[in-house]
Amino acid sequence: MGSITLVPVWMIQDILVLIIATLMVFYIINNEERPKVVLMQFICFVFFYAAAFENVAVFMGSIGKEGFYSYGRSILMIFNVPITVPIIEFLIIYSTLRVLKTINIPSWTKPFITGLTAMIFDFSLDPVAVKQIFQTSEGIIGRWSYYPISGEPVIYGEPVMNFTGWIYIAGYWTIFILIGEWWHKKKGYSNLIGYLYPFLASILSLICLVSPISNFFNYMGPFFNRTSNMQWVMLVSLSVISLGILVLAFVKFWDRRFVCSLNFRKDFPIMFTFLGFPLINTLFCILGGYMEVLWLVVLAELLLLIGWCGIYILNKKFFLRN
Repeated sequence: MGSITLVPVWMIQDILVLIIATLMVFYIINNEERPKVVLMQFICFVFFYAAAFENVAVFMGSIGKEGFYSYGRSILMIFNVPITVPIIEFLIIYSTLRVLKTINIPSWTKPFITGLTAMIFDFSLDPVAVKQIFQTSEGIIGRWSYYPISGEPVIYGEPVMNFTGWIYIAGYWTIFILIGEWWHKKKGYSNLIGYLYPFLASILSLICLVSPISNFFNYMGPFFNRTSNMQWVMLVSLSVISLGILVLAFVKFWDRRFVCSLNFRKDFPIMFTFLGFPLINTLFCILGGYMEVLWLVVLAELLLLIGWCGIYILNKKFFLRN
């Protein structure tokens, strides 16, 4: 697996993720009705879903295959992927679903909203990671290095479809987790089902991820090829559809009843995931001098801030009114 790369910036970023992840574990234990099952979701997402597809992509990049990527080495790795990568992916998806559980909206809207949130979050993260290139004992390496194929549409060196991907990557997981929760409830909250469905959700999500469905979402494959501008079309189309469903959910259903209130102190790990990480990415972007991508990182941060503030204000109005 090679030697350990010690880059202070990366270490700070990883430590922050691990601290918030630890706080999130405590949050789950203290606030979820069935914390052991949710912690199983955490474990299965990180090790059997996210780390699995990330390692496949890194392996393909390591053998020189275009269209894949590699990561710089961190102290804690799951094979060739820093453990903080799948962890932060879980944090944003779990945080979104946790917030959505405070509102009585139809379950079918949640995969779209979760996917949209994950995509916006990725815009605050990836542009900075791609720019973080350092001289190490292993030579010049990047925090995250993408190897796009010749001629495909890119956003600052990253294929457009990589951002689109987070809509369906988060969406797949959300669909199967919601089905699993329904199954768990139907079976009287059986311990066996509770421990089993997160694992099944990770496997089924992974199968969907490597299926032709994903390439259809990426660039409407097999009808178009990866180098076509359909990457842009699909990014815009899926974003607009997801945004439309988000607006529909909150305009039509938000006043049907909030299940519980949000609190900055109690829900700190959730709030920090939405607002703290993008702010930190913005600071590292400025300190690193990556001004070319700063506007995109700030825009993503503002969108997440607007989303959080919007639901927080609606939440407070509802509970004050009642």
